[in-house]
Amino acid sequence: MRIARRMRVAAALAAVLGVALAGCAAERPAPVPSPTAASPTPSPTPTAVDPIDALTLEQRVGQLFMVGTSVDGADPTTLAAIADPGIGGIFLHGRSTAGTAGTAALVAQFTAVHPASAPHLWVATDQEGGDVQVLAGDGFEQMPTALTSAQRDDATLRTDAARWGSQLAAAGIDMNLAPVADIITSPETSRLNQPIGIYNRHYGYDEATIAGKAGAFAQGMRDAGILPTIKHFPGLGRVTGNTDYASDVVDTEVGADAPDVAVYRTLLAEGPSVVMMATAVYERIDPTAPAAFSAPVVTGLLREDLGFDGVVMTDDLSAPAQVEKWAPADRALLAVDAGVDLLLLSADASVFPEMYGAVLDRARTDPDFADKVDDAARRILALKASFP
Repeated sequence: MRIARRMRVAAALAAVLGVALAGCAAERPAPVPSPTAASPTPSPTPTAVDPIDALTLEQRVGQLFMVGTSVDGADPTTLAAIADPGIGGIFLHGRSTAGTAGTAALVAQFTAVHPASAPHLWVATDQEGGDVQVLAGDGFEQMPTALTSAQRDDATLRTDAARWGSQLAAAGIDMNLAPVADIITSPETSRLNQPIGIYNRHYGYDEATIAGKAGAFAQGMRDAGILPTIKHFPGLGRVTGNTDYASDVVDTEVGADAPDVAVYRTLLAEGPSVVMMATAVYERIDPTAPAAFSAPVVTGLLREDLGFDGVVMTDDLSAPAQVEKWAPADRALLAVDAGVDLLLLSADASVFPEMYGAVLDRARTDPDFADKVDDAARRILALKASFP
């Protein structure tokens, strides 16, 4: 699968390089012909190839979805969505002790139905360590919590993460929804923070520590060919409620100038990453909507202020209590409209048809929304082509 993917990527890069070279040649001043020489007929200037041109609108919309499947067996909805319309990725959820061989066998069920001509299928999971480690068993180490990992020096943590990443790669995983970059302000407040602190998912209590340790973990993953996902923008370290189980999680402290946001400037400059949006509401940035549905947070803060033009994904939109008051279709539309690229439906694949249908129908009738779909698909394909 990876060999074929690299061949497709190499062909695409060759095409782009050819265009670039031709473009440079076209910009040079033309030589002055001698009196006896006939002027050559100018060659037409090639135009750059847009990677989404090879996809139908249905396939472009499909790239915007990462759909979950249980580690206990292949979800039929997710299997069907890989073949048609061709979703962007799958997410393994639950807890497994099947080891690398058993996990690879599960992944193979999905890659077997993935069309060879389709864009690469991301295979993701949550392998943070501690209480948040989906995959275990023979071939997988039991990973420590982030807070324990942070006791290592940066070089050692990077080496450890590269080893953990190689175990994921051996099982057919190529994307890890980690590391956590949320800042818990103190050991005392960590006990009050239900999504992060009580599980020791944080790497420390200040911006510099988080940047160093989360950065080392992310780089180790990249060393192993695993795409890291930095989460949860703009920060879940100061809330008390867990968005998975509470429907009124509001942050009253994090603003655009907070260290919770600033840490992303450092982390995103260090290498390819995906950014995951939180679903909490941030009163000081946009009090009207969860961050994943907020254009001021996604487009204004992350893309424009921080300058991130990579892939932005949501936290789970399929089941959390925080988003349950919106119909599944509306969740998908709001996220794409805000500037999100990839919609994570990790816990419940059954909502995929409704969400996909809503995005497709809107893209068919609303040119501005269709442009956002194209931009999202374009960013996803660019990252798939460039990493690893």
